[in-house]
Amino acid sequence: MKRNRLLLLSLISSLLVILVSLFQWDLIDIITEFLMLPIWLFVYAFFIIMTIWTLIHLLKNRKWQPFVIQLITILLWFFFPFNQINLDLNFRIHQDKREEVATKIENGVIKPNVPNSPSLIQLPKEYTQLSKGGGDIVVETKGKAKSILFFTYRGMIDNFSGFVYNPNDNKPSKSDFNGDFKQIKKVHKNWYYVSSY
Repeated sequence: MKRNRLLLLSLISSLLVILVSLFQWDLIDIITEFLMLPIWLFVYAFFIIMTIWTLIHLLKNRKWQPFVIQLITILLWFFFPFNQINLDLNFRIHQDKREEVATKIENGVIKPNVPNSPSLIQLPKEYTQLSKGGGDIVVETKGKAKSILFFTYRGMIDNFSGFVYNPNDNKPSKSDFNGDFKQIKKVHKNWYYVSSY
């Protein structure tokens, strides 16, 4: 019975680490980074304690299954691209709706609507899920061309990331949207992923 309990706790701790790793940006958007800190502390502390416990159990009783589960989770945590999978899913799920918003902006149906910020748009309720951090998007105009930034992470001060739509497929520059982009990567025709952290 004790061994089954250890195996179950090992599975739970590993599952928690995998779920938090995969969905951490969605959780941050819902509960903020400050409230995410206790969740990270609990999940990773629980996982570390379980890893130590399973290692002791392996050395004392030669029962290897719980420790192998922990080891596999550690390898996944270090080498599996959880963030990239989350971003790919986010892009694919919301691409059509984001392009619909972009078309409405180009046609003047949706216009900047935030006082004292001529480039910011608070999306209508049916589109708020398309941009993290409250459903705001940023429109940057260069000549006649408009680029639109949909946030995937809207951090503090100048740390943010998101998908930029440009109808002419022009790559954003490092300083677009008042950012200092460390990463600019094309993800699809007319779409780029940008990150300033």
